[in-house]
Amino acid sequence: MKTTFALTVAALGLAASMGGAAAQTARTATIQPGKPARIAVETALKKDCSIGELGGIRVITAPKNGEVIVRSGTLKTPASFRCPNKDTPVQQLVYMPKKNFSGTDEISYETRTPEGQTQVFNVKINVGGKPASTGSGGLQDL
Repeated sequence: MKTTFALTVAALGLAASMGGAAAQTARTATIQPGKPARIAVETALKKDCSIGELGGIRVITAPKNGEVIVRSGTLKTPASFRCPNKDTPVQQLVYMPKKNFSGTDEISYETRTPEGQTQVFNVKINVGGKPASTGSGGLQDL
């Protein structure tokens, strides 16, 4: 079963490769306690906007104070995206902090584009404080 997800451009986890080795990117985000947050979205769109094989998302280091779920589905890209208004298969990485947890958590994950390029993301998540914006499906977008 496919689910359609809307997303913001900031939520797209697009990957790039450097010399055959995965490039690494560090990010920090603040989310509300007890609420799920979309960490990344990886599309099946190639650079020429044709649909390729979904490269996907792989969790390298799981969070200690929550859980992550990789969801598969389809979405229509926003008009501001490099391939506007295009239906594409996607994978989303969603983080859910443990009940009553407030503090810092971390996750590392790798994205792979349809062309095979990879990038590793290390995300420090601050649970509590000023919340992230809310996107589709009631998820906070990082």
